[in-house]
Amino acid sequence: MATPEFILRLREKIGHDLLWLIGVTAYVEDFEGRVLLGRRADTGEWALVYGINEPGEEPADTVIREVAEETGVDVVPVALASVKAGRRMTVYANGDQTQYLDLSFVCRLAEGGSAEPRVADDESLEVGWFSPDALPEPLAASTVERMARIAAWREAGAGAALFSFGG
Repeated sequence: MATPEFILRLREKIGHDLLWLIGVTAYVEDFEGRVLLGRRADTGEWALVYGINEPGEEPADTVIREVAEETGVDVVPVALASVKAGRRMTVYANGDQTQYLDLSFVCRLAEGGSAEPRVADDESLEVGWFSPDALPEPLAASTVERMARIAAWREAGAGAALFSFGG
């Protein structure tokens, strides 16, 4: 899991200080309603596909790129379902501090694209489609939270993004 070059350059200037980043999450369903998950190489947990938005990159393009890079699956984002600021994190061994604004997109399979998941980079140990009623364990806490937000978005009529206002 290589750290993006732009972050390495920023870290040269700011050290371990808090870095605010835009992250994207892809909630991808296939035609059978199964969800695309990957087992993370760093934690061993199963998770939705997510990644960091590159400077100047459209967030929807980031979603397409991250899903293809991590799973080999081609997707089309169809809705921005959730926008949420995460908590300040110091989870990196070197002491780097980050905080993410997560943009969660609901995606469908791209017409004529690949729908067969495969481990496509070093970020995942396994990838696959799973029924929402039979998700693999352990499931990352962030994925549980994001899937709950997607479910709330759907229950609200899938008409607008869910935004977090405070706590």
